[in-house]
Amino acid sequence: MSITLKAARSNKNMTQKELSERLGISEGTLRNYEKGITFPNAETIQKIVSELGMQYDDIIFLPQTKVKP
Repeated sequence: MSITLKAARSNKNMTQKELSERLGISEGTLRNYEKGITFPNAETIQKIVSELGMQYDDIIFLPQTKVKP
């Protein structure tokens, strides 16, 4: 089952500030990833899946409203 980046972060009880610090990016950048405004590069994706303990295929990097069925 795939979940959004925001949900994955929330499931780990992490704030945007906590995750962004662990990833070495700004809160604004993480916020943009969660909103689907921008998309992380491959290196950042690797850091995200590592920090969240998930696989890339399990994380939706766009909000549900933008995901096509």
